[in-house]
Amino acid sequence: MSEQLVRTSTEDNIYTITLARPAKRNAVSDRLLGALEEALIATPEGTRVIILAGEGEHFCAGLDLAEHQHREPFGVMQHSRGWHRIFDRIQNGGIPVVAAMQGAVIGGGLELATATHVRISEPNTIYQLPEGRHGIFVGGGASVRVARIIGPGRMCEMMLTGRILDAEEGLRLGLAHYLVGPGEALAKAQQLARRIAENAPMANWAMVSAISRITNMATDDGFFVESLTAALTQTSPEVAERIGHFLNRKGKGPQT
Repeated sequence: MSEQLVRTSTEDNIYTITLARPAKRNAVSDRLLGALEEALIATPEGTRVIILAGEGEHFCAGLDLAEHQHREPFGVMQHSRGWHRIFDRIQNGGIPVVAAMQGAVIGGGLELATATHVRISEPNTIYQLPEGRHGIFVGGGASVRVARIIGPGRMCEMMLTGRILDAEEGLRLGLAHYLVGPGEALAKAQQLARRIAENAPMANWAMVSAISRITNMATDDGFFVESLTAALTQTSPEVAERIGHFLNRKGKGPQT
């Protein structure tokens, strides 16, 4: 029987994907990456939020160097582009993704985490880009996603020195949005996922689909796409119903 590298479950329109390679700190092998892509492709219809977690003491320790193999330049580029394809499905798949992080969030694990939309960390979470020590360069999107969050200068310094950021530093720099107590990341992710799932699906789709793309555009183009996105979301029947409900509730005064 083959090893199950990714576990999935669904509850209340929330789809949880768990990296299940704890003995290897959930390091990313080609097989695990393929299993993650299959889990994403198999997202159940009607899913409103995805939770991404890591089994055991670590979220993801990055590329499994034990499986590193020599490739010609074109092979390395194809391998890297495969990571890009899968992580782009997370960021731009139209469904909000919440990451529950603990322990190592290193290298490719950090690239994976920064493709998600909401990130929760525990006190033992650490962040690192150790590629310089291995004589390699990032290939899973860090030079875009991580650099946009912490700035290219700080990312370059992290790669050059290999220094480790702790949970507090990661929170301050935006690598995490929430810092919770030990063992509480998944519960917090579930709480936030339920809250996000209450939003109008089209609004969620617009937020996770448009914002990252608008940041790639010239200012005027971004404003234009913002207006188009607003036109799509604000004219749906569900919006009129939600706003009417809010106004009626507001008119009744404080609720007891």
